[in-house]
Amino acid sequence: MLKIGEEERGLSPFELAEPRSLREALALLGADGVRPLSGGTALMLMMKAGVLRPTRLVNLRRLGIDQIERGNGGELRVGAMTTLRALEKSPLLKEWPVIARTLRTLSNVRVRNVATVGGHLAHGDPHMDLPPLLSALGATVTIAGPKGERTTPVEALYAGYLETTLARNELITQLLVPAMGARRAAYLKCTTRSADDWPALGVAVVLDGRKTSIVVSAATDRPTRLASVEAAEGLRIESDLHGSAQYKKQLLRVYLARAIHEARHASH
Repeated sequence: MLKIGEEERGLSPFELAEPRSLREALALLGADGVRPLSGGTALMLMMKAGVLRPTRLVNLRRLGIDQIERGNGGELRVGAMTTLRALEKSPLLKEWPVIARTLRTLSNVRVRNVATVGGHLAHGDPHMDLPPLLSALGATVTIAGPKGERTTPVEALYAGYLETTLARNELITQLLVPAMGARRAAYLKCTTRSADDWPALGVAVVLDGRKTSIVVSAATDRPTRLASVEAAEGLRIESDLHGSAQYKKQLLRVYLARAIHEARHASH
């Protein structure tokens, strides 16, 4: 294992393991002080800030889980180590243009070149852009652990602010997005500073005939599904550095209406 010290990275010293199989990676994750490393864009920031001080990082780059494929049922299958940029540029997104549009506004190209789909979903920060959209689209993830694989909806990954339902020795290995069919979708967000900043509010809307799926993020401590448009008024809104609860409440009224309008006029 490679040892990295403070003089090289400005971080607390840690070991870097690079397993070559999923089984080996899962075995390494069982100990205290160990964290998986996918793209590392969020993890390294948290380590530099002293929020996380792992003694070992398990690099997942050699596991070979970075393919993008179309399944037999028309679904989109994305390996967890696929970079956001690779997904954004994939010709397979032609059927899911809302995902491509969302990715183009997610952070910046430098970050998207490094950040991975699995890391993005596993981070648990409610300001992330893909979780609300993928939740509204009915996407699921495959999760590997010592006892085998399990499948769960994307929206079930989140338990609270920076909290997920993933066990310490579990890894997301694949994302599965159902075929769009005749559905129409939109994702809108409001940033209070630059366009690629963390959003103060994110709203995903998917229309399927008379059925409307609405998932809100950034204004809540996790991606939150609304039972109806009217339910937005009773939603518990969180204040943070990007805006007060009152401000975000007004943003939600405006952006929800805009997202529904955009979804209605979106191409299939």
